[in-house]
Amino acid sequence: MKSQIHENQKNKLASLSKNLILAIGLFTTLLTSTISFSQTNRKPASLGRAEYIEVEKGVKLHVTDLGEGQPIVLIHGWPLSDEMYEYQYQYLSRKGFRVIGITLRGFGKSDKPYGRYDFDVFSDDIKVVLEKLKIEKAVLGGFSMGGAVVIHYVTKYNSAHVSKLTLFGAAAPSWKKRDGASYGISEADGNGLVTQTMTARQDLIAGFGSAFPAKEGNISKNVEKWLENINLQASPYAITESIKALLNLDLRPELSKIKIPAPARIPSRGSTI
Repeated sequence: MKSQIHENQKNKLASLSKNLILAIGLFTTLLTSTISFSQTNRKPASLGRAEYIEVEKGVKLHVTDLGEGQPIVLIHGWPLSDEMYEYQYQYLSRKGFRVIGITLRGFGKSDKPYGRYDFDVFSDDIKVVLEKLKIEKAVLGGFSMGGAVVIHYVTKYNSAHVSKLTLFGAAAPSWKKRDGASYGISEADGNGLVTQTMTARQDLIAGFGSAFPAKEGNISKNVEKWLENINLQASPYAITESIKALLNLDLRPELSKIKIPAPARIPSRGSTI
């Protein structure tokens, strides 16, 4: 009798366990189906614009791409990144423009491969980004060294994808003083700057914050620190190689190739790179 009772209890427990397993399985299936259904049927919040764009095998550039409308493409100065245009993004993207900032290789959040860092490479990279984003009739702007980059781009590629060029305190057409170019940095000072990038980079960059505005005190200490932090993201190797390339660059013979409107804004005081 006891054996039969024990057997009955055992059978009931087995039945309960089986039912519990079935219930858990059913619940899991329903939960998975619900999650899958909600994910596949939700309307995407993202517009699908990539934050990183591959310009050659193994090399991706960081791109900020905001807004709709007439495209404005911005290239940063040395040794900054596209983050320098934070407030331009905020303003322009809300005024009917699609504003795109490209961080050159070696700077900011872009990849920092060992290799060349010259204006042919920078121009080639920009061309790939504009092609992949299917940009046409853009306003292309560059600040400081970025001004030299955009001049080089439009002269090398005959203004491909670009309808207007604008320069902000451009380190161009010749950043260095030369015969027939009396403005700019002396060769000795330029070489000294190159040496500083290899021997005292942190001190050099720390001084850029206060030197950035045309007049001391035009920006706050917090903004100075922000700029310093952006500058420190750049590859030490890249900042040396790119400033050497800028020192050797003379775009004067190329200016006649510019066939699009190209207004320039020149700072009244101070010097920038």
